[in-house]
Amino acid sequence: MQKKMIFLITFLFYQVFADTQIITKQEMENKNDPIAKHEFASIENAVGLDSFYDPNIDYSKFAGRLTDKDESGMILKIYTESRNIKFFKPSDALTFRVTKYREKKPCKANVRSIEKNYLTIYSKNLIPCWGQNYNFRRGMQMIFQSERLAERIKTASRYRVALLTKKRDFLYQLNNVNKFVWGFKQQQVKLAAEYDRKILEIKKLKEEAINLLLSKKRDQIRIQRELGFRLDQIDNELKYYRVEKDELYTDRWHLDQDTGIPVYKKPVPIKVSD
Repeated sequence: MQKKMIFLITFLFYQVFADTQIITKQEMENKNDPIAKHEFASIENAVGLDSFYDPNIDYSKFAGRLTDKDESGMILKIYTESRNIKFFKPSDALTFRVTKYREKKPCKANVRSIEKNYLTIYSKNLIPCWGQNYNFRRGMQMIFQSERLAERIKTASRYRVALLTKKRDFLYQLNNVNKFVWGFKQQQVKLAAEYDRKILEIKKLKEEAINLLLSKKRDQIRIQRELGFRLDQIDNELKYYRVEKDELYTDRWHLDQDTGIPVYKKPVPIKVSD
């Protein structure tokens, strides 16, 4: 009896697991044209960057479960664990199938709103994927497909690589800023020491220039004295070698008589014998 119960539980578990396997690995493989790997971030072409995009996965497909619907049954609220639904925009087109009826044609729908883990869609006709005789019940598992979503994910992955590149550049700049801020005191001391050295050099040059100027002053004073002495000599020589112009208006003999100095009388003319 116990073996039968274990067998029954195992069988039910296998059935439940088989029903919950909504999308198989083969269905998630990208069967479109192969995408060139160099278009995406990898270790070879972008070290340190990663867009988390796998070109081998078909991102156009995701699974969901019907959680609520309106009275008309045309507006459906879907719960999904796919976090890529954030790239949807209102009015985007998509198709879906019911998991149990994968062989039927897909139903068409449009996105109305997006929430975290929830997607609200509008489908005008549920007959292709469900039929007319049955009510579209809550809890139904569905498979969704949207090429527009796949294209948006591809574009987002490339944009993420650009953002990572920009982040790397900002981090490089921030690293330089942090190095400057953290080493500010050392830089301050180094800069102050450099300018102190320049100040000492300028003071030394100043002293040398002043000493040179004083030495030049002493030399100029000696030259001044020597030139003054030479000029005095030249003045004396000029005075000595000056030619005077004397004009005698009175006989010298009469001048001596006026002074009272004893002088001989004026000699008489020499008589000449006949």
